[in-house]
Amino acid sequence: MPKYEYTAVDARGHETNGEIDVESPTAAINKLKEMGYFPTKITEAGAGKGRKSKVASAVGAKGGKKGGWQSMEINIPGVTDRVNKKLLTIFTRQLATLIDAGLPLLRALRTLERQERNPALKKTITALAEAVEGGSTLSEAMQHHPRVFDRLYINMIRAGEAGGVLEVVLTRLAEFAEKAQKIRGKVLSASVYPIVVLTIAVGILFFLMTYIVPKFQDIFKDLLEGKPLPALTQAVMDASKMIRENLLLVGGGLVVFVVVFNFLIKKVPPLTRLWDNFKLNMPAFGPMIRKVGISRFTRTLGTLISSGVPILQGLMIVKETSGNRVIADAVQRVHDSVKEGESVVRPLEASKVFPPMVVSMIDVGEETGALPEMLMKIADNYDEEVDNAVAGITSLLEPILIVFLAVVVGVIVVALFLPLVTILQTLGESK
Repeated sequence: MPKYEYTAVDARGHETNGEIDVESPTAAINKLKEMGYFPTKITEAGAGKGRKSKVASAVGAKGGKKGGWQSMEINIPGVTDRVNKKLLTIFTRQLATLIDAGLPLLRALRTLERQERNPALKKTITALAEAVEGGSTLSEAMQHHPRVFDRLYINMIRAGEAGGVLEVVLTRLAEFAEKAQKIRGKVLSASVYPIVVLTIAVGILFFLMTYIVPKFQDIFKDLLEGKPLPALTQAVMDASKMIRENLLLVGGGLVVFVVVFNFLIKKVPPLTRLWDNFKLNMPAFGPMIRKVGISRFTRTLGTLISSGVPILQGLMIVKETSGNRVIADAVQRVHDSVKEGESVVRPLEASKVFPPMVVSMIDVGEETGALPEMLMKIADNYDEEVDNAVAGITSLLEPILIVFLAVVVGVIVVALFLPLVTILQTLGESK
């Protein structure tokens, strides 16, 4: 059986390479799709430079004579394009409105294609319309654009198609995206103020230590005539000298540290779990991050279940979109429990991630058969708590950062004036 080398992307848009043993390129494509990958290039192993054939993945690869394909490239429109989340939300809302108004899916897509101004989204809509016109379902067409439509989006669309309620699911998707963007915006707004203040503080400190302090050092050298500087002044002078002489080394070291830290956090699971656990328990920001994670978990799962996605499949999607390894591990345990026929509540309670109130509400929802509604209520409640947490953190950080900036600048100013006091005393004694 021949071997084929492939390049493919997964549902998150991450590229992967490998080999596969199948009888033909078409079989290779089908096998990769079963594995959850979207092939972008299929080449017979060891064939060298062969004949290449480009095929639109939305329609599918079509072969020629048996054994005639040495190399095949598959061009997936939109795979390399990224669409802004806000634009995608508007597109989803508009598509839901058009379908709800009675327009056929293809006509609705063509209408949105004509009016779209963003090149990346317009290209994606065109590919979707062509795929639907060729006989694909909307969810099948969206699978070929993993960087635009994530697993949550595609699975909800598939459930809507199966239940004949596509416009309802699209509306839910738009509402879900709008609420997620709102929460994300509030969290970002809470981080803007401290970042701005810290940037200003670092800029002022750098200016003082590299320009102002050295000038005072020359003045003190002439006026003190070899007398020792006060301890605080000497410490500031030494720090200024170290910064000036090792500026590139310190700057490069910080850049290397940040790059290595991010790499290890992303690529080493134990470190990722440790860092995510620290974020959930860190002072001030920890409770807010936990509330955001709980809100995302409950809203995502509630939206999926209410749209007709099976709970096991929904839990796996929630796990992948949780954004926190500790929460993802808790969701995995819930998935395993439900798979064994047990309840959702026990593993949630054992995880120690979710507060008793959340566990209790989910338990009631499961007992009464109203789990999706209860999940959405929890999400709405935690969205309000995130608002309060953001306001609380902002009001707390403002005075802390102002005091920090005042102390840093004040210490430098005092250090520079201490030798002047000594000089004035010396002048007074000489008179």
